[in-house]
Amino acid sequence: MLNYNRYRKNPVLDYPERKWPCKEIEKAPVWCSVDLRDGNQALIDPMQVHEKIEMFKYLIKLGFKEIEIGFPAASQIEFDFLRRLIEGNMIPDDVRVQVLTQCREELIDRTFESIKGCKEAIVHIYNSTSTLQRDVVFNMSKEEIIDIAVKGTQMVKERAEKFDGKIILEYSPESFTGTEVDFALDICTAVQKTWGATKENPIIINLPSTVEMNTPNVYADQIEWMNNHFEDRESIILSVHPHNDRGTGVASAELAMLAGADRVEGTLFGNGERTGNVDLLNIAYNMFSQGINPELNIEHINEIIEIYERCCKIPIHPRHPYAGKLVFTAFSGSHQDAINKGVHAMRERQNEYWQVPYLPIDPADIGREYEPIVRINSQSGKGGVAFIMDTYFGFKLPKAMHKEFANVIQKVSEVKGEVTPEEIMEQFKNEYLDQKEPLHFRRMHITDMSGEGKTFETSIEVHYTDHGIERSFEAVGNGPIDAVRRGLHQNLGLDVKILDYEEHALQSGSNSQAAAYIHLLDSNTGHVTYGVGVSSNITRASVRAIFSALNRLGLGSR
Repeated sequence: MLNYNRYRKNPVLDYPERKWPCKEIEKAPVWCSVDLRDGNQALIDPMQVHEKIEMFKYLIKLGFKEIEIGFPAASQIEFDFLRRLIEGNMIPDDVRVQVLTQCREELIDRTFESIKGCKEAIVHIYNSTSTLQRDVVFNMSKEEIIDIAVKGTQMVKERAEKFDGKIILEYSPESFTGTEVDFALDICTAVQKTWGATKENPIIINLPSTVEMNTPNVYADQIEWMNNHFEDRESIILSVHPHNDRGTGVASAELAMLAGADRVEGTLFGNGERTGNVDLLNIAYNMFSQGINPELNIEHINEIIEIYERCCKIPIHPRHPYAGKLVFTAFSGSHQDAINKGVHAMRERQNEYWQVPYLPIDPADIGREYEPIVRINSQSGKGGVAFIMDTYFGFKLPKAMHKEFANVIQKVSEVKGEVTPEEIMEQFKNEYLDQKEPLHFRRMHITDMSGEGKTFETSIEVHYTDHGIERSFEAVGNGPIDAVRRGLHQNLGLDVKILDYEEHALQSGSNSQAAAYIHLLDSNTGHVTYGVGVSSNITRASVRAIFSALNRLGLGSR
């Protein structure tokens, strides 16, 4: 039995005055990518310098203005990487690099050595403040923990005053989610006052969900409580750094923004320690789907994926939000039918807003226009198959034909699993377009009899082969299709009735092909089926459809 008694609930903040549930996200936060530090340290095979440079340049291309590039005092590789960026003049004037360090003098000195020559940098200091780490890791009192943060701040301040460039301080009470909020406020306020933060020169106070310990609403309560109790709030840029231990990192970040967070730290696709950091792209695309400008250049997700997977050597999960290969697909028949109808409604109504069931955004808007939207397997239905035929090949199957052809594909998928669009089209050709035996329509001659005082308007002469033998018949009727039906009855003894007829152009232009669909009833047996014909001449396409249906009903074998 699962031994759940070994665990206990984490404390929940008693905060009935919360206001964040009534708010909405209205604008993008300040984004800070920590791919090159927090993300990189979690890689099985950390990035080499050339990969870090490529990633850094790409993060800039995506629009990030704040990028944490490493822990230069802890690694020679990260120190050298930062020096290459600065000496190579690779840091744009509107981009701030961020460096992490513990509150130790030798590490702070080494950090300032690494950023020499940088025009503007964020120096990020931290120390752990949670009740558990104070007890089992540091064995220190609250006062001793505050003293670490204050002394670290003083050391950064002294060096910043001598630095030839602008320094912004960021402080994180690490393991904030496991820290009493009143103590977290005390230590953050002590750092804020020691630094001398003002509205003109604010401090970044970063409140990380270093380990997700509770539901996202609890994190939001903690953030709002801090937001409402800070002194001189205008001198603080309130930042959050959620992790994903409970699988709710994105929700935690979004609720924290409702609670007052100005800034979000995270990584592309959520790479990071354990289950990862918060996925910044997920949040950004969520905003985009709500009509909010995410202020990042994320239109080409396939390019982002390619660079990320190459530099990080981690594949994107096929179900990853927005990025996975399967996220804009539908296997369920009811989903496929709804997508099909939604796309048609969008076209017909020329709606300026995207509204398609099961597709929260248009895949084309993020560079997924060449990805399959609907995929067919044994769980699929008639709507999905019809959608494939329309979207990929231009055949707008009559509604009554959807089930007939879907049954054909169902049998194939039960044997081999997923059926590709190309395989669906091949089955369509086999079942309809290439149904030319035993009766194969060859050519016809039409004479217009209207205005001659005749009972019928059209005279036809049809040439065909029956089991390879050339034959022909003549007939008259009220139009070519009716004349063919009458000729089949009079000359071949076939008693058929045309239940429905539809046609459409397959492509635009003077050389366009036409598709015709004939729903045919065998009056003797009651059996019905569709036939399909394609030709540059719509009448010829219609007659081909009749012969297709005859062969599918088995009438040519009588």
